[in-house]
Amino acid sequence: MARGLIISAPASGVGKTTLTLALVRAYRDRGLTVQCFKSGPDYIDPAFHAAATGRVSVNIDSWAMTREAIEALVARGSDADLVLTEGSMGLFDGVAVPGVSGTGATADIAAITGWPVLLVIDPSGQAQTAAAVAAGLRDFRAGVRLAGVVLNRVASPRHEDLVRRALTDAGIAVFGALPRHAAIELPKRHLGLVQVEEQKDIDHLIGEAARLIIQHVDLDAVLQSAGDWAAKPASRIANLSPPGQRIAMARDAAFSFIYPHMLEAWRAAGAEISTFSPLADEGPDVSADVCWLPGGYPELHAGRLSANKRFQRALTSFAETRPVHGECGGYMVLGTALTGADGVSHAMTGLLGLQTSFAQRRMHLGYRLAELAAPIPGHRTGARLRGHEFHYSTILTQPDVPLAVVRDATGATIAETGSRRGYVTGTFFHLIAEDR
Repeated sequence: MARGLIISAPASGVGKTTLTLALVRAYRDRGLTVQCFKSGPDYIDPAFHAAATGRVSVNIDSWAMTREAIEALVARGSDADLVLTEGSMGLFDGVAVPGVSGTGATADIAAITGWPVLLVIDPSGQAQTAAAVAAGLRDFRAGVRLAGVVLNRVASPRHEDLVRRALTDAGIAVFGALPRHAAIELPKRHLGLVQVEEQKDIDHLIGEAARLIIQHVDLDAVLQSAGDWAAKPASRIANLSPPGQRIAMARDAAFSFIYPHMLEAWRAAGAEISTFSPLADEGPDVSADVCWLPGGYPELHAGRLSANKRFQRALTSFAETRPVHGECGGYMVLGTALTGADGVSHAMTGLLGLQTSFAQRRMHLGYRLAELAAPIPGHRTGARLRGHEFHYSTILTQPDVPLAVVRDATGATIAETGSRRGYVTGTFFHLIAEDR
């Protein structure tokens, strides 16, 4: 029996991640075992969760995953004292057209699990109106229960009193209020938070956030508000076949965006994964039968990747006889050139003709449904793959044969088709699951 809460908010940028990490540390300091999940396709937050909990955190996504897959993933929390699922964007924010089991909204996960929602409310620039916002979220959708509210960035004791009184009058519990001047901020960059591997003081930051929470939040009341749910394990974690028996995976600061549930699904199917670092001028294991280049931040390391000829030669040799697949940043590195934000172009591996640039930023964001025109490692021609795209690069040239027909969540066809040449394939979206 898992006991859990959904951490959500009316919008992004209110403090969901900070509150989640702080609660984890505070409860762990009490001797509790805490399991985290991330609602939606964000691949950065789960690494922060893992740093705080000491346990792997995975994404659960109602647009891309079946209810059975979500239940199987959530089942890992059955041995924990508390499960905290961090939402994305606002509580009810998702796409217009539902996917496999929902729109991708955090509220879908709350409805599936039955766990109540702990709202983070930032009342800056308002007072009693914050209660109206919370009440509206509470009553918006049947089957989504509100546990209570934590206020963040409260301006003064008088401000807190006004908001608390209004919430109490609306029948909404207030578990605590964090003062504005004591806000704990985690470093950010254009795709979200700076990766946990790059933050040497992350343990200190989480500890400081926990100390703030202990002072200002009723931890006993929060814990008592958590709901019970009997997990229902499924036979498959997700509809994901491994790309090969022995997988060579790029893994370093430039190639770090890989969904944990994918790696677990591959290993559960018997695949072996070895890692190598292109930034360290390493190539894939020559005994592997497939190479996978995840996304990440290659644009921050383009000069170094361009200069690492041993990596490029090894990857080129591998691609002569075996499949190589790249996602987003990995796809860009498989291309001919990558231009950084400073306008300087760097030669990449040249295994595909793709040329991309960050000199003129253009955001590409959203769910993707791709029907493969040719196979990629682990997936046949005609397979329907669900994934998510998020980057700021501009395509300068994409001359190779299109890999797939790709549509957004509304069904509209998009231009980012992916590419294929010989044994090499690449996509701008990150794979989450396959329709079966």
